Amino acid sequence: MLLAGLTGGIASGKNSVVAMLEKLGVKVIDADLLSRELVEKGTPAWQEIVDSFGASVVNADGSLKRKALGEIVFADDEKRELLNSILHPRIIEEERRRIGLIEKDAPFSIVIVNAALLIESGNYKEMDKVIVISADEDAVIKRLALRDGLSPDESLLRIKAQSSIGEKLKYADFVVENNGTMEELKEKIVKLYGELKAAHQDNLKKK
Repeated sequence: MLLAGLTGGIASGKNSVVAMLEKLGVKVIDADLLSRELVEKGTPAWQEIVDSFGASVVNADGSLKRKALGEIVFADDEKRELLNSILHPRIIEEERRRIGLIEKDAPFSIVIVNAALLIESGNYKEMDKVIVISADEDAVIKRLALRDGLSPDESLLRIKAQSSIGEKLKYADFVVENNGTMEELKEKIVKLYGELKAAHQDNLKKK
């Protein structure tokens, strides 16, 4: 099995890349989807978040107000670190469990772990390869306006709350620049898939 971590800045196109790779046959574990499952009403992580952040981040039905929680943590480094300390260990534990299941059922698979905070959490150390998706700031601001209705100032706040793309690139084995059209991105992902298959074959030869 080849285990590759995929990361990038906000609105860099990570999910689009992962969807393309999945269509090519790659198995995907998505950290954001795991985090949503782990904070469902009544879970230990949900309770810890409610205890730490208060009733203002909870809807009437008990579900988390993700937008309200996001506004809090993107504006306060300490609160963002607190949320990460609640979520990251649980997400990584669940990732390991799912990787184990894939390794048992399909041991020759290429597996992508899609995680925005792959580097910051230290989870990159468990990967065979690291893929970084990069996008220019102007492109990101436009995407956030279309996707989330954010103003340029709100977008910049979220961009600056993350580690710089330059820092992420230090850990990259593969880099995909996503500033163009979806067709251009598809061409790059087909090329990336070929490179991942080659890396997988190299790993198998070494074993």
